[in-house]
Amino acid sequence: MEVSLKNLIKKEKILVVPGVFNAVTALIAQKAGFRALYLSGAGLANGVLGRPDIGLVTLTELCEQVRYVTDGVTLPLMVDVDTGFGGLENIARMVRELERAGASTLQMEDQVVSKKCGHLPGKELISSEEMVEKIRKIVETRQNKNFSIVARTDARSVEGLEEVIRRARAYLKAGADAVFPEALESREEFRQFAKKVKGLRMANMTEFGKTPYISVPEFQELGYHLVIFPMTAFRVMAKAVEDCFKILAKEGSQKRLLHKMQTRQELYDLIGYQDFGHDTH
Repeated sequence: MEVSLKNLIKKEKILVVPGVFNAVTALIAQKAGFRALYLSGAGLANGVLGRPDIGLVTLTELCEQVRYVTDGVTLPLMVDVDTGFGGLENIARMVRELERAGASTLQMEDQVVSKKCGHLPGKELISSEEMVEKIRKIVETRQNKNFSIVARTDARSVEGLEEVIRRARAYLKAGADAVFPEALESREEFRQFAKKVKGLRMANMTEFGKTPYISVPEFQELGYHLVIFPMTAFRVMAKAVEDCFKILAKEGSQKRLLHKMQTRQELYDLIGYQDFGHDTH
């Protein structure tokens, strides 16, 4: 049964949403007991294209990956759509395509089209009025009443915390279901945002960025309803693959790596090999 983001949050003290970047990582996250998933834009750009997270993934490429994930898992999927792929008619097409692909929530940011990673300097913003128009277009276009909108603002490093708060209020008023203040720089900033913005609030606990390491219970105490970990698994995976290839190239054998591997049977169990009429034993 389909569950809206708001209803799912009501059932949880705080919703923890791991970043996934393909169908198999989504299956692993589902098996681990998470209640929702986040399809990371950086994960797709870095992993599928081998390129930086600067808006290079197309809508067609994104929806293909969404379908792979939603075909494989039953959990609701939040999808990072960067800046929305263009003007208002592009926004409308994006919503229709994402709904058809099985996404349950989109997250869109208020940067200019040539976007940057949210924790890098030199970001540029569209006007809050333009972002409001985009949000209203999403609300107008969506057919599924449970399809949710998370509005992200990158204003902290550009115009300061008060502008983050002002924009977030405007985005909620325009119809966003939740707001996401990207790259806040202290617990006190998160606390102030939560005090001044009345609505569902999402935090990003990414690594090596502007935000200090804050635990999920701490975010709950600060007033947040969901926390994403967009690239945690990707970074762990990339480091593990790097170490694996170094050992394989140097030693010409994988024997020293066996204890770190998912076994053949564990993989078959994860992907449901037996459901395709094959005996795996």
